[in-house]
Amino acid sequence: MKEMTYKRCGDSGLLLPSISLGFWHNFGHVDDFQESRKIMRHAFDHGITHFDLANNYGPPAGSAEENVGRILAEDFACHRDELIITTKAGHHMWNGPYGEWGSRKHLLASLDQSLRRLRLPYVDIFYSHRPDPETRLEETMSALATAVNSGKALYVGLSKYPLKKLKKSVKILKGMGIRCIVYQPPYSILNRWPEAQGILDYLKEENIGCVAFSPLAQGMLTPKYMDGIPADSRAAREEGFLQEDQVIAQQEKIRALGDVAQKQGTSINHMAINWVLKHPAITSAIIGARNVSQLDDSLKALDAAELSKSTMEAIDAIAPADKGKKAE
Repeated sequence: MKEMTYKRCGDSGLLLPSISLGFWHNFGHVDDFQESRKIMRHAFDHGITHFDLANNYGPPAGSAEENVGRILAEDFACHRDELIITTKAGHHMWNGPYGEWGSRKHLLASLDQSLRRLRLPYVDIFYSHRPDPETRLEETMSALATAVNSGKALYVGLSKYPLKKLKKSVKILKGMGIRCIVYQPPYSILNRWPEAQGILDYLKEENIGCVAFSPLAQGMLTPKYMDGIPADSRAAREEGFLQEDQVIAQQEKIRALGDVAQKQGTSINHMAINWVLKHPAITSAIIGARNVSQLDDSLKALDAAELSKSTMEAIDAIAPADKGKKAE
C-alpha cells in the first residue's frame, strides 16, 4: 500500500491527506465502539490525519462526536497536533427555534456542545453545514468569524452552499478578516452537482480547498450493489440515509460503470475515488468505513493506475454532469 499523499488546502497552510475519514454513518451508538476505535487507529497509522464530523452524526445525533471524543482522549491525546478535527452545524440537533439552520444562536451553541462531546478546547475547521434560507448570510458568517476569534476554531468552511451564496459568503467573511479556506460538497460520478454548477471552477480560481464527501455515493459505487441490495448494506439499514429506491434508480449506471472499471483493470470503488481525486479543485475525498477491511480497501485506491482518457470518456458518457441536480 502506497504512503499517503497530502495536498495543500487551497492557498492555506493546511495540508490534507488525499483520503480523509468521515464519521457520518458508522460511529454512532448503534455501532460497535471497539471497531470504531480500531478504524481510527488504523486510519492514523496509514496517514489519515483528517477526521471529519458534524454535530448530528451518529445515529443518534451527537453520538459520533461522543465516541470520537472518547477515543481521542484515550488513544490520541499525544497526537492532537498531528490531527485535523472538523465539525459542522446547521442541520437539526435539538427542539425549538434554535436547534438548526444558520443563526448565531444555533451555530455558536452547537459549537460549544460539539467541543464538550469531543472533549476538545477547539476544532481545526468549523463549517456552516448548509445555507439558511431565512437568515441573512451576514449573521451566519459573523458566527463563523466569532468561532475563530474566540479560539474555538482555527479555520472556517462552508458546506453545500449553491454558487451564488457561496460567492457572497466568501466575500462577507473576507470583509470580517476571515478567510474561507475550504468547501465541502457531495461529489461523485453519480452526483456531479458542484462541477455542473461551476462551483469547482470557482474554488480553483479563488484558491479555496475542496473536500468531497460521498465519493462512493453512500456506497452505491461499490461492487455490493451490482446485483441488488444486500441484507447487511447501508441501504438495508432502517436508520440509514441511503434508500432502496435510490439504489434501484441508479442500478443500470452502476452496472455500466462496473464494466468500465473492469476494462480499466480496477474495481468500481477504486475508480470512483480516483475519479474524484483527479479533478484539480479537489483537495481530499472523505470516505466512511464500517470496519478496518473496508478502510483498507478504500486506501488501496491510491495504488491503482491513473484513469485513462478512454475510461474518463466512458464515465462521462454513462453519468454526465447534470446541471439540474442539487446538493444532498
